[in-house]
Parts: sequence; C-alpha cells; structure tokens
Amino acid sequence: MVSKMKPTKPERGETAQRRDAKAQRENGRTISALAWARRDETPGAIAFYDGGEPVSFGDIVDEAEEVAAGFAALGLNPGDTISFQLPNWREAAAINLAASACGLSVNPITPIYRGAELRGILQDAQSRLILIPEKFRSIDYRSMLDELRGDLPDLRHVIRVRSDDGGDDVADTYAWLRAMGRAGLPFDPVAVAMDAPKLVLYTSGTTGKAKGVIHSHASMDFATMSPIRFWELGAGDNMLMASPVTHITGYAFGIELPFLSDCIVTLMDRWEPGRAIELIDDLKVTVSIGATPFLKEMIEEAAHLDRRLPSLRLYACGGAAVPPELIHRTAKVTERCVACRVYGATELPLVTKGFIHPSQRSLAAETDGEIVDYEVKVADADGKALPNGHIGEIRARSRAMLVDYTDHEEFVRAIDDEGYFCTGDLGLVTERNAVVVTGRLKDIIIRGGENLSPVEIERALELHPAINEAAVVSMPHPRLGEGVAAFIRTHDGSEMPTLIEIAEFLSQSGLAMQKFPERLEYIDDFPRTASGKVRKDRLRDALRQPLTITVEQVPSAATAAQAAKE
Repeated sequence: MVSKMKPTKPERGETAQRRDAKAQRENGRTISALAWARRDETPGAIAFYDGGEPVSFGDIVDEAEEVAAGFAALGLNPGDTISFQLPNWREAAAINLAASACGLSVNPITPIYRGAELRGILQDAQSRLILIPEKFRSIDYRSMLDELRGDLPDLRHVIRVRSDDGGDDVADTYAWLRAMGRAGLPFDPVAVAMDAPKLVLYTSGTTGKAKGVIHSHASMDFATMSPIRFWELGAGDNMLMASPVTHITGYAFGIELPFLSDCIVTLMDRWEPGRAIELIDDLKVTVSIGATPFLKEMIEEAAHLDRRLPSLRLYACGGAAVPPELIHRTAKVTERCVACRVYGATELPLVTKGFIHPSQRSLAAETDGEIVDYEVKVADADGKALPNGHIGEIRARSRAMLVDYTDHEEFVRAIDDEGYFCTGDLGLVTERNAVVVTGRLKDIIIRGGENLSPVEIERALELHPAINEAAVVSMPHPRLGEGVAAFIRTHDGSEMPTLIEIAEFLSQSGLAMQKFPERLEYIDDFPRTASGKVRKDRLRDALRQPLTITVEQVPSAATAAQAAKE
C-alpha cells in the first residue's frame, strides 16, 4: 500500500510578515530575497544567538551583502560551487545567503573531515572557493588545505574565518573578503530560478562511500517549510541548534529557519550538555532537533542537576536509533517537553515529523513518526507495494526530495519507475500512517535462511541496565552462514555483562533465542559517520574471523543460569 501525502497544518498565529513571506515564496523568492526583505522590514529583530550573543537581521544580512559582493569581486559566476567547512557560527548563515544572492551552489562540509575525505569532496564538487576556520578544536585547517591544494585544480581561493591575523588588509581572510565587498557596494543580487541547484551535501554513508546530493532552491524551501508548519514554529519559538549546520538538518533549521519563519535560532558550535541546559533556560529555547546522543546526554544532565527545562516543548530526535525509553524518560525529567522520533535522509529531509502532542507519546516512542508531505511506499524485492504492516524497503517521493546526485547515474539507479527514491532502509507503515524502521537492507542478518533485524536486537539489549548503547551486526558462521554479533558500550561505572548474563536477560525479555548474540564485544565508542550513525561496515570488518564453535555449543539461557549458580 502507498501512503497518501498528508498536508501540514495551518501556521499558528500567522503574522502579516509571514503571510508576506509565503507570498514571496509562491512567487519564487530565494532565501536571500527573503532575507533582504526581512532586513528592510525588521532590521533590529533578533535572527540568531551565536555563542549566546544576539545577531539581528540587519547585522547578518549586511554581512551577507558584503560577502556576496566579495564573491563577485573574486570572479565567481552563477553556477559555480563554493564550500565552507565551518562550525555552527553566524558566518555560515551569511555565507549561505551570499551564495544564494550570487546564484552559487553551496557545499557545506562537516568540520571533522580531513585529508582524503576532504580532497574527495572538493574534487567531486569542483569547488572554486572554500571558507575554513583558522583553527577549531585541534585541527589546523590552513595547513590541511595547503597540503591538498596541489590535488585541487578547480580551487582558486581559501578564505580563513575568525583568523588570528587581524585586520581588513590581510589577504585571504574573511575580514578581507568583506572589506573587498564593501568597496563594491551596492550589490545587485542575481536572478535565480527556483529549480536551479542550491545545495550540494555529501552523505556520510555507513558503507563508507559518500554521494553528492543536490538540492534546488525549491526542494529545500519545501523541505524546511513543511516541518515549520507541522511543528507550528512561529513567534516566541527559539530553536537550539547543536547539530552541525553542515548536515541537512542543521543547514535547514540552523541557518535558514529565521528567514522562513519568526523562529529565532540559537547556535552551539560544540556540544556540551551542561551548556545546552544553560542556553535553554537563559534564552527560553522552545524546540530542538538533533541526534540521539544529544538528547540522551542532555536528559541525563538535566536529571542530575534537577533542571526541568520549562521552556522546552519539543525535541525531534533522529539519525541514530532512538530507544523508546528515551522518549518516556524525557517526559519524566522535563516539565513539558515532548520528544519524538523522526525519519529522513540527506536525499529526503524529514519524511516524518514525529508525534508532537503529549497524548501521542506512545506513538512517538514506538514509531519513527507520522508521514507528512511525502508519499511513502513499502516495496518487496520486485518493487511491488506491500500492505500496511508488512516489512519491505522504504521508498518515498515529495517536492522535498533531492533533484540529482553529482553522479547522475547514481541518481538514475536510486529512483524507481514511479519516481520513488529507494532508501535502502527496511521498515513498515502502520495504520496510523507512521513509519517504523526495522533496519537496513545491507544490515539484515540471514541466519540459517531466516532474516533477523539488528534494530530489534539492539533495542532489547539497550534495556539492560548496564548497557548504554548496542550495535548488532552479522558475522561469519560455520554452519548457518551468518550469526549474530553484538558490540556494546556500557554506562560509566557499570560492570560489563557476560555473554551468559546477556542470554539470560534476553530470555526474560521474551526475545526469541535465535536472535541472541553469539559473540559479544566491548567497545569504548563506536566508529561513526559524521551524522552520528554507527559504521557497521567497520564493525563487520572486525569480525572476519569465523566462530570456532557452533550455535549448539552456545548455552541456552536456562543452562547458563544453572551454570552460574553452580
């Protein structure tokens, strides 16, 4: 069965300003055009908090105009691609607006990428310019780019942001770029078609191969406006953004949100749960969206400090798997926050938007959210749509989906005959029009001909009081082809459970015995993608040595319990 596209809700407390912004979008206005209009209408209104400091629409758009004029002075032309590898700083918002005003495609790159990853992205994107921090944390970006320049013939300029070198006359610094732009004002924005390329983001896939995802002005506008309406973001809301603005979620809701709604954005350039709690309380943050570890650590810290976070009303959580108990614990620890699971990808931003009302908490915990403004098909191996409740590959289509890959042949392979994007995720659609993700096609464990879902086993393991996080993968098995291996990370101070103890615990939970791990590995932290997903390909690589015992030699839970007593 194909789920029908559910429209988003009317906007809460829609102001004249927002109605005007809506009309501008319907007439094909880009994000830079909307930003220029906001500067003219409400220059003193706050758009961002950067490091806790307010940034007005007048300040950020004036900065963007200088940067745009600077880009033009450097000879950048409409259709060129520029990159930035910046933390969650205000400059990222100004650069994004400037790129839009110049008709450039912008390529955000996560700050943790180095060497080969960075070289591959810049080569594939054919970036003409990149903006980098002088230094951030322990990375010397300037030296890193100096080493790569010989392999990047398209790269003409490397601009250093927040440079220690000082004034406007220091070449190749952000201050120098803005000064050059000021000399070229007034700047006339370029007319850009809404279907023109706007954004190139590289997926941090769990298979290790990144793909260049291309979005247009129109697809990103729709992708961001849909959750704005569904979550009823408006005047009085403040979005805490700790997720990198170099990811699709951070980009949309970290640096574009204030120009598409009346919601302020509070930027965090490094994740610290205690600092997040301070910002939420001090700046009256109402909403946030981020990866599972952020919510888990924030709730643990809030419980420890006995902070109820009364302003926070919504936390949308995705990326890594979200344990149902985390949704319920958020409700217990906070005064009114509804945490919900959401589902999407760089290619398909926010297919689901969660269940956001307190009465829907069970749905928020047990599903990956309600489908909104997408059509979703769950397909069998032949691409045929399956009825609700049946597991198959999740496929989706919408005006919010990518418009291409940088490798067009990859795009052709990813789209089925009906125009649905094939996600590679396994799951089902419920009668409530919600998605439940059960795993990845490539992650399924085929044990003796039976398909086992790693997600189901991981959620059962994470109910153990000692286990903080679990990742389950297939391993070679001498008789059954594949067996079940579990990597676990324990809570600080907890003793590591043995394989026998795990078997006994899972037996009591009701999990079928064929799903019990046959090998247990302890790990301090998991190899992860830039978006926080566990690199299961690397875990599988670590298990290339086959088992030396067969499944029959792994003791049952009852035998294990008796052996422990004796």
